[in-house]
Amino acid sequence: MNRFISLALYLILAPFIGALLDGIDRKITARMQGRKGPSIFQPFYDLIKLFSKQMIAVNSVQLLLNCSYLVFLAIAGGMVFFGTDILMSLFILSTADMFLILAASSDSSPYSNIGASREMLQMMAYEPMTLLIAVGFYLATGSFRVDDIIQQSTSVILMMPGLFVGYILIMAIKLRKSPFDLSTSHHAHQEVVKGITTEMSGPTLAIMEIGEYYEKMLLLAVVALFFINSNWYSWIIAIIACLGVYFIEIVIDNVSARINWRYVLNVCWLITLLCGGINILILMLI
Repeated sequence: MNRFISLALYLILAPFIGALLDGIDRKITARMQGRKGPSIFQPFYDLIKLFSKQMIAVNSVQLLLNCSYLVFLAIAGGMVFFGTDILMSLFILSTADMFLILAASSDSSPYSNIGASREMLQMMAYEPMTLLIAVGFYLATGSFRVDDIIQQSTSVILMMPGLFVGYILIMAIKLRKSPFDLSTSHHAHQEVVKGITTEMSGPTLAIMEIGEYYEKMLLLAVVALFFINSNWYSWIIAIIACLGVYFIEIVIDNVSARINWRYVLNVCWLITLLCGGINILILMLI
């Protein structure tokens, strides 16, 4: 019964909590830049405005692809909150990203196509670390299942510190934070305008935004898995860790200049080899 409650709460509350975190992100970013910034409820106002606009898509398939992106993200996150296989969840997360790439590639806008190409490059950069993290959970706990991972007597962060550092890096890519905001950005500092979202507007863009909120909560749920164990107080520690990691991502976004795709690949693969590879090797030895 607890699994079904957890799944229902994720499907219902994830977009709202994700939008609220986005509003807090904008507010903190504005303060760091010496601005007042919008209300923390601005993402909700944006969604209401987008859904009130006329349904216009550049072609008949873009809306379907965006809806598929949203559905697959909801499924990926639902699997984690239901306590099932985290490896399969991460594979479905990658599938969702492919639908977003297809949606961006489905029109003739050069900016949208450049964004889609860069999104593919980013996937090449972070997918190896994503796979290593799932393998790390298995080596540390003997299972890919989330309900087995959270029942361990100690938090897996003690055995996976290198993988945790690598995960913070790929979270910056997944959240499209500087210096890795190659394909699109929530801030006006890109030479490709809005990248993959250039030709998205109205309800089509709103669906994509809601999908991002589901993805954000899934990414934070994986952060929590590093800290949750059989002790009740580990849940409090996990929530604090999620908020701390999210704040770190905001700081990185505001103190870093965007780098090009070659540096993204080099940095990600280097961190994957050093932090992820060495951590996996140690787990195999012990």
